[in-house]
Amino acid sequence: MLVDEGRRSLASEHGTIPQDRGMVPGRALRPRGKVLPEHARNHNRSLVLQTLYRAGQVSRADIARETGLTRVTISDLVGDLIAEGLVIELGQRDDVRPGKPAVLLDMNRAATQIVGVDLSEHSVFRGAVLDIDGTILATAEVALAGSHGDEAVAKVLALVDRLVGMTTAPILGIGIGSPGIVDPSGTVIAAPNLGWTNEDLHGLIAEHTALPVFVANDANVAVLAEHGFGGAHGDMMLVKIGHGVGSGLLVAGALVLGSRFAAGEIGQVMVGTDDGAEAPYDREKCLEAWLAVPRLESRVAAAAIAGEPVQHVLREAGQRLGVALAPIVGALNLSEVVLSGPEELLDGPLIDAVGETLKNRTMAGFHSDATLRMTSQGRDIVIRGCVVMVLSAQLGVS
Repeated sequence: MLVDEGRRSLASEHGTIPQDRGMVPGRALRPRGKVLPEHARNHNRSLVLQTLYRAGQVSRADIARETGLTRVTISDLVGDLIAEGLVIELGQRDDVRPGKPAVLLDMNRAATQIVGVDLSEHSVFRGAVLDIDGTILATAEVALAGSHGDEAVAKVLALVDRLVGMTTAPILGIGIGSPGIVDPSGTVIAAPNLGWTNEDLHGLIAEHTALPVFVANDANVAVLAEHGFGGAHGDMMLVKIGHGVGSGLLVAGALVLGSRFAAGEIGQVMVGTDDGAEAPYDREKCLEAWLAVPRLESRVAAAAIAGEPVQHVLREAGQRLGVALAPIVGALNLSEVVLSGPEELLDGPLIDAVGETLKNRTMAGFHSDATLRMTSQGRDIVIRGCVVMVLSAQLGVS
């Protein structure tokens, strides 16, 4: 599908923003200081945009003080950004100090829109059109209905088409959160629940739409939402529970992807070790067997039909998750663990059991006081994380 001129990426129109910056291992999400001269202009540009994105309604002098850049550099960068339509002047600030009142600046928050797509749920593919602040402007979804392989890919493309058609401003980029192992180029190396192996989702969607596209693991995208919109601080882990079980890790302000891009894939960790330490690997005793939403819903329904306490099923699932998380919390000394998934299943006996297990299995005073909570982003966490991913890749801000 070709897009019309009104929906073309604003970034690509000006040709000033590189298209190959995605989830780079070890790269901090938010720029914080000056760099080498050969990288200075793009980095300083990101510093200015980051300041405006987070603070808004500040003057050129305010930006200079915040970033440590000279006023001449700020004036030059702001002039370019205004010409590109990314920054706007709001008018003069009422100032009690003598002299000429400062002119306030802000990101042009209506200049672009972002398409976000969540492929992680077990029954539907969901998507939305959002502004750069993560506000959802329009939504669409398509029933998964057991689709696998090429049929599932076709549904992704159809959903993207619908969402692109709903936009009312130039598209800054399309973000996709996919289950499974995804490499930095946007290829889904393995997503067993969707029947995908080495599926070049980035290439297919980019060719189909002629727009900038960014594809990443759904849990990694979700942790970006918690970082960008949820006020998360410090080193953290977000556990995403849906069709499968995965997690995203933020350490020292950067995503941890792993040597083969499978960091956080805790769903296949064997936690059913009741038969002893020598028990062989058994997929049916992995964490997903207890926690994947279809499995957990089935066990809860069976307990209800049998007249057995449903909370026992939820507590056992929570205990298994706690067993898997304790070594990670201990090894990384995480400050926060966040759960994302159906609140009716997770928020209650299950998360309580996770907390108790973590407390019992980690060193008191060093690890056991890590914060454990539900996400603040609700069901839209992956979709909103797509905004952070696109902004980080296209503008260097989050």
